Amino acid sequence: MHTHPQPFLLYVAGMLPKASKANNWHYNPALKQRASEFRNHPTRAEAHLWHEVLKHNRLKYSFMRQRPILRYIADFFCKELMLLIEVDGGVHLSDAQQARDLVRQQELESVGFRMLRFWNDEVLEDTERVRAVIEGWISENRFL
Repeated sequence: MHTHPQPFLLYVAGMLPKASKANNWHYNPALKQRASEFRNHPTRAEAHLWHEVLKHNRLKYSFMRQRPILRYIADFFCKELMLLIEVDGGVHLSDAQQARDLVRQQELESVGFRMLRFWNDEVLEDTERVRAVIEGWISENRFL
Protein backbone atom coordinates (compact mmCIF):
# COMPACT_ATOMS: atom_id res chain seq x y z
CA MET A 1 0.00 0.00 0.00
CA HIS A 2 1.32 3.43 -0.97
CA THR A 3 1.20 6.07 1.76
CA HIS A 4 1.44 9.81 1.29
CA PRO A 5 3.48 12.05 3.58
CA GLN A 6 1.50 14.21 5.97
CA PRO A 7 0.75 17.72 4.60
CA PHE A 8 2.87 19.37 7.30
CA LEU A 9 5.90 17.29 6.34
CA LEU A 10 5.40 18.25 2.72
CA TYR A 11 5.09 21.89 3.80
CA VAL A 12 8.35 21.71 5.75
CA ALA A 13 10.04 20.19 2.72
CA GLY A 14 8.60 22.94 0.51
CA MET A 15 6.74 20.38 -1.60
CA LEU A 16 3.08 21.11 -0.84
CA PRO A 17 1.24 22.18 -4.01
CA LYS A 18 -0.84 25.34 -4.18
CA ALA A 19 -4.38 24.89 -2.91
CA SER A 20 -6.86 24.33 -5.72
CA LYS A 21 -9.99 22.48 -6.72
CA ALA A 22 -7.78 19.54 -7.74
CA ASN A 23 -6.62 19.00 -4.14
CA ASN A 24 -9.87 20.23 -2.56
CA TRP A 25 -8.10 23.29 -1.17
CA HIS A 26 -6.11 21.03 1.17
CA TYR A 27 -9.24 19.98 3.04
CA ASN A 28 -8.31 17.90 6.08
CA PRO A 29 -10.95 15.22 6.81
CA ALA A 30 -9.21 14.30 10.07
CA LEU A 31 -10.45 17.63 11.50
CA LYS A 32 -14.02 17.30 10.19
CA GLN A 33 -15.58 16.37 13.56
CA ARG A 34 -13.79 19.14 15.45
CA ALA A 35 -14.76 21.69 12.77
CA SER A 36 -18.38 20.57 13.09
CA GLU A 37 -18.20 21.14 16.86
CA PHE A 38 -16.80 24.64 16.26
CA ARG A 39 -19.62 25.38 13.78
CA ASN A 40 -22.20 24.24 16.32
CA HIS A 41 -20.64 26.34 19.09
CA PRO A 42 -19.23 29.52 17.53
CA THR A 43 -17.85 32.37 19.55
CA ARG A 44 -20.15 35.36 19.85
CA ALA A 45 -17.97 37.34 17.44
CA GLU A 46 -17.84 34.53 14.86
CA ALA A 47 -21.62 34.13 14.96
CA HIS A 48 -22.06 37.88 14.61
CA LEU A 49 -19.70 38.16 11.62
CA TRP A 50 -21.39 35.20 9.96
CA HIS A 51 -24.95 36.46 10.41
CA GLU A 52 -24.29 40.15 9.76
CA VAL A 53 -21.65 40.08 7.01
CA LEU A 54 -20.75 36.74 5.42
CA LYS A 55 -23.88 34.55 5.32
CA HIS A 56 -26.05 34.22 2.19
CA ASN A 57 -23.42 35.68 -0.18
CA ARG A 58 -23.95 39.17 1.23
CA LEU A 59 -20.55 40.13 -0.17
CA LYS A 60 -21.32 38.42 -3.52
CA TYR A 61 -19.01 35.54 -2.58
CA SER A 62 -19.71 32.30 -0.78
CA PHE A 63 -17.99 31.73 2.56
CA MET A 64 -17.79 28.53 4.59
CA ARG A 65 -17.49 28.39 8.36
CA GLN A 66 -14.89 26.38 10.24
CA ARG A 67 -13.14 24.81 7.25
CA PRO A 68 -10.42 22.20 7.99
CA ILE A 69 -7.39 23.15 5.90
CA LEU A 70 -3.96 21.54 6.28
CA ARG A 71 -3.60 21.06 10.04
CA TYR A 72 -5.84 23.99 10.97
CA ILE A 73 -9.48 24.99 11.08
CA ALA A 74 -10.08 28.35 9.43
CA ASP A 75 -12.90 30.42 10.92
CA PHE A 76 -14.17 31.46 7.46
CA PHE A 77 -13.07 30.45 3.97
CA CYS A 78 -13.96 31.65 0.46
CA LYS A 79 -12.71 29.33 -2.31
CA GLU A 80 -13.21 31.87 -5.12
CA LEU A 81 -11.04 34.46 -3.39
CA MET A 82 -8.66 32.01 -1.65
CA LEU A 83 -9.45 34.13 1.41
CA LEU A 84 -9.39 33.04 5.03
CA ILE A 85 -10.89 35.27 7.71
CA GLU A 86 -9.91 34.74 11.32
CA VAL A 87 -11.66 36.24 14.35
CA ASP A 88 -9.34 36.31 17.35
CA GLY A 89 -9.99 36.68 21.05
CA GLY A 90 -7.78 37.50 24.01
CA VAL A 91 -5.91 34.20 23.91
CA HIS A 92 -4.20 35.51 20.76
CA LEU A 93 -2.51 38.31 22.74
CA SER A 94 0.16 36.09 24.30
CA ASP A 95 3.58 36.02 22.69
CA ALA A 96 3.44 32.23 22.39
CA GLN A 97 0.07 32.29 20.63
CA GLN A 98 1.17 35.10 18.32
CA ALA A 99 4.17 32.99 17.32
CA ARG A 100 1.86 30.02 16.59
CA ASP A 101 -0.49 32.31 14.65
CA LEU A 102 2.42 33.53 12.53
CA VAL A 103 3.50 29.96 11.68
CA ARG A 104 -0.12 29.10 10.84
CA GLN A 105 -0.47 32.13 8.58
CA GLN A 106 2.83 31.40 6.82
CA GLU A 107 1.86 27.77 6.20
CA LEU A 108 -1.54 28.72 4.80
CA GLU A 109 -0.13 31.55 2.67
CA SER A 110 2.59 29.22 1.33
CA VAL A 111 -0.13 27.19 -0.44
CA GLY A 112 -1.87 30.25 -1.86
CA PHE A 113 -4.34 31.41 0.76
CA ARG A 114 -4.62 35.01 1.85
CA MET A 115 -5.74 35.99 5.32
CA LEU A 116 -7.60 38.76 7.09
CA ARG A 117 -7.66 38.92 10.88
CA PHE A 118 -10.02 40.78 13.16
CA TRP A 119 -10.32 41.00 16.92
CA ASN A 120 -13.55 39.88 18.59
CA ASP A 121 -14.27 43.40 19.84
CA GLU A 122 -13.78 44.86 16.34
CA VAL A 123 -16.40 42.49 14.96
CA LEU A 124 -18.85 43.10 17.79
CA GLU A 125 -18.38 46.86 18.25
CA ASP A 126 -17.60 48.11 14.74
CA THR A 127 -19.19 45.65 12.34
CA GLU A 128 -19.58 48.22 9.58
CA ARG A 129 -15.86 48.99 9.57
CA VAL A 130 -15.06 45.25 9.49
CA ARG A 131 -17.49 44.86 6.57
CA ALA A 132 -15.81 47.81 4.80
CA VAL A 133 -12.35 46.28 5.30
CA ILE A 134 -13.51 42.96 3.84
CA GLU A 135 -15.28 44.68 0.94
CA GLY A 136 -12.17 46.80 0.26
CA TRP A 137 -9.97 43.71 0.30
CA ILE A 138 -12.32 41.96 -2.13
CA SER A 139 -12.39 44.97 -4.42
CA GLU A 140 -8.60 45.14 -4.53
CA ASN A 141 -7.87 41.39 -4.71
CA ARG A 142 -10.73 39.59 -6.43
CA PHE A 143 -8.92 39.23 -9.76
CA LEU A 144 -5.51 38.19 -8.41
